[in-house]
Amino acid sequence: MSDSEDETEDIMLKIVVIGDGASGKTSLITRYTQDQFGKQYDQTVGLDFFLKRIDLSDKKNVTLKIWDIGGQTLGGNMLDKYVYGADGVLLVYDITNHRSFENLEDWYDAVSKMCPDKKLHFALVANKSDLEHMRKVTRDKHNTFAKKNEFASHYVSAKTGESVPLCFKALAAEILGIKLSRVQTEQAHRIVTAEIVSSNSASVGKTAAIPTKQKSSFCMLQ
Repeated sequence: MSDSEDETEDIMLKIVVIGDGASGKTSLITRYTQDQFGKQYDQTVGLDFFLKRIDLSDKKNVTLKIWDIGGQTLGGNMLDKYVYGADGVLLVYDITNHRSFENLEDWYDAVSKMCPDKKLHFALVANKSDLEHMRKVTRDKHNTFAKKNEFASHYVSAKTGESVPLCFKALAAEILGIKLSRVQTEQAHRIVTAEIVSSNSASVGKTAAIPTKQKSSFCMLQ
């Protein structure tokens, strides 16, 4: 066996996460990269960066460079610079906000026109699945939009962690032409059990508090 056959390839993929403000993009990314969820909403102004190493193949060291694009950039003069060089795009909407779903058409058209010479891989992500009782976007509409544009689609919850790793890992695998095994899919389709803290017990110890969001323009997890 030659030395070249033993070498492991290092790959960096640029993943852009777009959608309306308050659709949960930052919460989604923070859950995936830091395994945290903050209840307080902080608007992303411009963009933020995150890095995450993932295991897809024993022959490939894959690092995702995740760009969190602020919702106000649609129609602005910086969006083309943010999406330049992207390999994959997550189109995120809030299932309790129909307008956030309707606007995905504009997001998709804008990004597609900015990258006419490169095949981008898209995935449709319905966030806040833990709020099913408040749903405003039917699954039929979701599935129709995904099928029409040949998107992979996911129902996730940044709050519980349901299917959050899967939407990122599946997109990376699609870009690289790697088929996820059943074990990899099941591992990525996980739910984080949320701890319920009563107002009386919240002051007992600091460990009972929900961790605050650590906002950073550049973070690295392995």
